[in-house]
Amino acid sequence: MSLRFRLTLGLIAVILLAYAFLSVVVIQHVNRVFLHEVQNRVRLDLNSARRVFDGHAKQILERLETVRDLHQTELNIQHLKDDIHNLFSSVQNKKICDLMLLVNPEGEVIFRAHQPDNTSGDYSQNPLVEQVLQTRAPATGAFLAPLDQLTVENPELAARANIQLIETPAAKPTDAVELNQGMVLGAAVPIYHQSDPNQLLAVAYGAILLNRRYDLVDAIRDEIYQEPVEGKHIGMATVFQGDVRIATNVPTVEQGRAEGTRLSEVVYQRVLENGEVFADKAFVVNDWYITAYEPIRDPSGAIIGALYVGLLETPFTQPQRVIIIFFLLMVLSSVLATLILLSLLIKRLLAPIAPIMKMAHRVIEGDLSARVGIRPKDDMGVLCEAIDLMADAVAQREAMIKQHAHQQISQSEKLASIGRLAAGVAHEINNPLTGVLTFAHLLREKPNLTGQDKDDLNVIVNETTRVREIVRGLLDFARESPSKKEPLQVNDVIMRAIKLVGANKEFRNITIQTALDAQLPLTYGDPNQLLQVVLNLCLNACEAMPSGGQLTINSEQIDDRVIVTIQDTGCGIIPDNLEKIFDPFFTTKPVGKGTGLGLSVSYGILKAHGGMLECESEFNVGTTFTLSLLLENQQELNQTNSE
Repeated sequence: MSLRFRLTLGLIAVILLAYAFLSVVVIQHVNRVFLHEVQNRVRLDLNSARRVFDGHAKQILERLETVRDLHQTELNIQHLKDDIHNLFSSVQNKKICDLMLLVNPEGEVIFRAHQPDNTSGDYSQNPLVEQVLQTRAPATGAFLAPLDQLTVENPELAARANIQLIETPAAKPTDAVELNQGMVLGAAVPIYHQSDPNQLLAVAYGAILLNRRYDLVDAIRDEIYQEPVEGKHIGMATVFQGDVRIATNVPTVEQGRAEGTRLSEVVYQRVLENGEVFADKAFVVNDWYITAYEPIRDPSGAIIGALYVGLLETPFTQPQRVIIIFFLLMVLSSVLATLILLSLLIKRLLAPIAPIMKMAHRVIEGDLSARVGIRPKDDMGVLCEAIDLMADAVAQREAMIKQHAHQQISQSEKLASIGRLAAGVAHEINNPLTGVLTFAHLLREKPNLTGQDKDDLNVIVNETTRVREIVRGLLDFARESPSKKEPLQVNDVIMRAIKLVGANKEFRNITIQTALDAQLPLTYGDPNQLLQVVLNLCLNACEAMPSGGQLTINSEQIDDRVIVTIQDTGCGIIPDNLEKIFDPFFTTKPVGKGTGLGLSVSYGILKAHGGMLECESEFNVGTTFTLSLLLENQQELNQTNSE
């Protein structure tokens, strides 16, 4: 008998002895007797809770249908209003309904049983009323209502719905501090004309607000769970709006109701995001429960909350504790023997790990040609082959990235060459312009000119001067020079940029508006580099408005910074691209129209100046870029502190 065979046989024997015992004791006893049985019970409890929950809506529906049935033989709007009012008074005394009203086929309120003198409001967008108007059939369900709508019906309802959020361990992070909606459960019934059963006369609608509706969750608890044990309920029920408890009998440490506390993030993902039923052990507010959750959906199918039932774990843990102690005593001896045998076997089985680690270190150091090279005849051989294939893919990807970067750099060099050529052409244009301007001035001094001649020469002088200023600005901008930061007036940079882009034919259909703070203090920076930033943002705005639009440039001082905003009315940026716009080589322009470097370079220039460049955009509405620069004295103070 070989050593390898004996080792394998010994390993199998040890694993079977140790973990067969573990499986029999833990899985068969704990899962079958404890977790499995209790979870099944809680799942059934959840079905019962749903019946109680839906039963409240059914009660409202049945009462509304009694009003409808009363008018099958004799139909009168005033009688209908009286019946609705009487019905509301009776069900309100039984705490079945918070509001009840009639709406016409257009969704307009014609009578409020809870506010007979108030007929204002449009209920055509109410999910239940809207469903009845579309299907002409009764509808029930839950949905979310804004606080302002609840205030119109009854300010007390809005106060009940406004629940403050309480920080809860393991909950999903949120910036919200309170609820601005309420969860409503209700029903709506169509009522038809007596003379024409197909003609809708009105819709009867009734509902309750679930926020702080403690009688509902207490009714669920009392129906599906036994009497309190030693004065303490072991079963709990909760209605969630989103992930916030709005009606619950889960107690807090102070023995109050835990309204405002929130779901754990794990349950949030399973129930509210994935729409699944969650049944498992969970930590609820301040104790462990065996729980079950299911989503609550509105009439459109959207998840708006969750329904929860749970049993305290404590009464069921004593049998589990006995099993665990017994298990630990029995398994301890087998674990010690297993560790000794496994340590010998692992050393042999994991021998290929050393070449894999060596190869990984070589790749980390930059040697993408490193490979494992060995192929054991087992699963480790498959792993070694997969790692080598992964290294091949990484090397191929690295080569593609280098090639792409080389192409982008080549394109940038081409653009730089074009810029230098444009500067040379502008310089050549400037010489004849100077001659034209000089001779125009001389001609204007001749004494025998008519008034029309002088006017024409003035036009030549003015337009030639304007062209020369544009060319001079282009030369100043294109001239290569080292970065030189100096005190400057940001408004001057903005006006230089406007003069340059104003001569571009693409800006003919674009209105440029400015609101520059005349009292703006000096800032500190390189005027040519800042001009490059403003020009780039203006040109981008122009490309975003191919059919024309408005470009607005503002400047102001906020605290210790100069703020410049450049806003367009163009096509905007889709949300998926908004976080990538400052990445080098990222562009949405067609091939040959851009390199993806403009915003990246502009971002770098602002960062080098100790400033910021931010972007806000709404698709098909427009984009706003915000430039922020420190004031001159603040810049000097920062430089002194850094020295």
